[in-house]
Amino acid sequence: MTQRHIVASSGGFVQTDRWGVVAPGQIFKRALELTGKTRPRVLFVLTASGDNPNYLATSYQAVSGLGVDVEHLALFTQPNVPVDEAFGRADLVWVGGGSVANLLAIWRLHGVDGAAKDAWERGVVLGGVSAGSICWHVGGPTDSFGPKLETVTNGLALLPYGNGVHYDTEAQRRPLLHSIVSAGTLPISYATDDHAAVVYEGTNPIEVVVDTPDSKAKGYRVELCNGEVQETVLEPGKLA
Repeated sequence: MTQRHIVASSGGFVQTDRWGVVAPGQIFKRALELTGKTRPRVLFVLTASGDNPNYLATSYQAVSGLGVDVEHLALFTQPNVPVDEAFGRADLVWVGGGSVANLLAIWRLHGVDGAAKDAWERGVVLGGVSAGSICWHVGGPTDSFGPKLETVTNGLALLPYGNGVHYDTEAQRRPLLHSIVSAGTLPISYATDDHAAVVYEGTNPIEVVVDTPDSKAKGYRVELCNGEVQETVLEPGKLA
C-alpha cells in the first residue's frame, strides 16, 4: 500500500550566522527521510512569492550539501517546464511561503492542483512552509489580502482540516483560528509555531517535528467541543 505523507510547517530552514544564508532544519530533513530514497529528487515550488529569484537561489544553496537532485517549477511568466513532468520526477515537493490566495488561484489555472494530488496519491512527499502548509488543507488564516488577516477556505483539501501557521509570532493568528473554528468556517484545525511542523501519514497527524533540538516550538489541535473551542498542545515527537 502506498504511503502518503505531508509535512505542513512554519519552518523547514534555519538562519545561519551568514547574512541571507539558511540551512536545512530537521523539518526539511524529515521530509527527505520520508521519501525513502538515498538521493531524493526535490522540486521547489515558490509560486506564493511570485517565483522570487532570490528565494529560489537561497533554496538551492541551502540544500547544496545534502546529496539531493533539485529542480524547480516556476509559473511566472510562463511555466519553465511542463507541470506534470516536474511533479512526475519529484520525490519531495517543497512549497515556499508567500500569498496562499495567489498560489491557489495560479495553481488551478496551470493544473498544479491536479498534479499535486496525483503526486501525493503516488507517494510523493508534499511539504512546505506557511502558504506551503495552508495549501494542502481546507484553508486557514492568511495575510494574502492585507495586514488584517482574513480566511481562505479553498485549499486543496488533501488534508480535511484547517491550518494555522506562525502561531506563536503573529498575534492575529491564534484568535482568528479559534474564531473560525468556533463559527464552523473551518473544521478541526492543526497549527504550528515557527519552526514546527505536523507530519501526516495519509490524513492522520502522526508526528510533530521541530527544526532544532533546543526549539520550544510546538504544534496544536484546535477543535469545537460541546460548543466551545478547545486547543490541545502537541509536543514534539510521535502523536498518540
